[in-house]
Amino acid sequence: MDTSKPGSETINLGHGSGGTMTRDLLDKVIFKTFNNPYLNQKHDGSIVKFTGDYAISTDSFVITPIFFKGGNIGELAVNGTVNDVAMCGAIPKFLSLAFIVEEGLSIDDFTKIVNSVKTAADKSGVQIITGDTKVVERGKGDKIFINTTGFGEVHPKGEISVDNIKVGDKIIVSGYIAQHGMAIMSEREGLEFESTIVSDTTNVNFLVQELLDKFGNKIHLFRDPTRGGLASVLSEIATDINKGVAINENNIPLEMQVAAACEILGLDPMYVANEGIFIAIVAAEVADAVVETMKNNEKGANAACIGEISDGHPKKVILESSIGGKRIVSPLIGEQLPRIC
Repeated sequence: MDTSKPGSETINLGHGSGGTMTRDLLDKVIFKTFNNPYLNQKHDGSIVKFTGDYAISTDSFVITPIFFKGGNIGELAVNGTVNDVAMCGAIPKFLSLAFIVEEGLSIDDFTKIVNSVKTAADKSGVQIITGDTKVVERGKGDKIFINTTGFGEVHPKGEISVDNIKVGDKIIVSGYIAQHGMAIMSEREGLEFESTIVSDTTNVNFLVQELLDKFGNKIHLFRDPTRGGLASVLSEIATDINKGVAINENNIPLEMQVAAACEILGLDPMYVANEGIFIAIVAAEVADAVVETMKNNEKGANAACIGEISDGHPKKVILESSIGGKRIVSPLIGEQLPRIC
C-alpha cells in the first residue's frame, strides 16, 4: 500500500513536514479529538488569561511498551503531569501536549493514544490548549514520545513546602506501592500470575483538592513516588529537611501479587515506580482524619500511615522491618527500571 499519501496506514516523514499531510493528520486526529475554544484558535500557541498564583510542571514520557496492562503512554502522560501539578497544592486546569512520533507507527495506534489522552484529560478536568507533533526517521525514536506541561491554580488553602515539615508529622501513603513498575516489568519479562498486575496510573488531583479543602495548612507536603519509588522520595525529603524519617514495613500497603513479582525479579518494592499514588506529610493531630478521608475516596482506598518525621537520625530513612529489625533505606543509585514512564 502506498504510505506516502494522506490516509495511509502508518505515520511517515510527510506527516511531520508541516505541509498538507501534517494538516490532514492534525485535522483528522488532533483537532477533532481535542475540540475546545483554546485549541481551535490554531495559533502557534494558546492565549489564556491567568489570575492568581499558578503552578507549572513539565514532563516527558518515553515508556516501553507504549501499551501496557492498565493503560498506555497517552493516559500516563496526562495523569503524570496532572499529578505533578496537584503535588504543588494546585488545581490542574490546562495541559500542553507534544508528540515525537517515529516513522512507521500505525495511524490506528496513534489514534488510540490520542483518544486515551482525551479520556484521561476529561477525567482529570483539564483541557489540552496547545501542542506540537514531530516525526523522526525510523530507528531514531521508539514508536512515540510525549511531552506535557501542566498549569494549575494554587489552592487557596495550599501551603505545600518542605519548610513546613515538623518533627512528629505523620507520613501517609495513598495506596499500594510498586503497582506501575511491576506491571511494566512483568509484561516485559512475560511473567504470568494468578491475577493480572495492572498499572496504577490514574489522576489524584480531586483527592488532593478534597484534602486541601478539609485540612488546609495542616497538609505540609505532597509528593508522588514515581521513578525511584517510595524509598528514593523519602530519602530526598529527609535530606532536604535535615531530619529523620522513621517508617514501619508492616504498615506499607503492598499487594500480594506485586510482592511476589518483586521477589521473582529480585527487586525491592520500595524502589519500584508508582504512577497513581502519593505521599502526604501532615500534622500529627489530623493524620487519622486524613487517612479516613483518603479511604472514603476510591483513589485512596488503600491509604495507610507508614511512619513519622524524627529528630533522631538527620537525613536518614530508618525502616523497622516486619521481624522487628531496623535498617537504613538509601536512595536509588543508578536505574533499577529503565523506560518506566
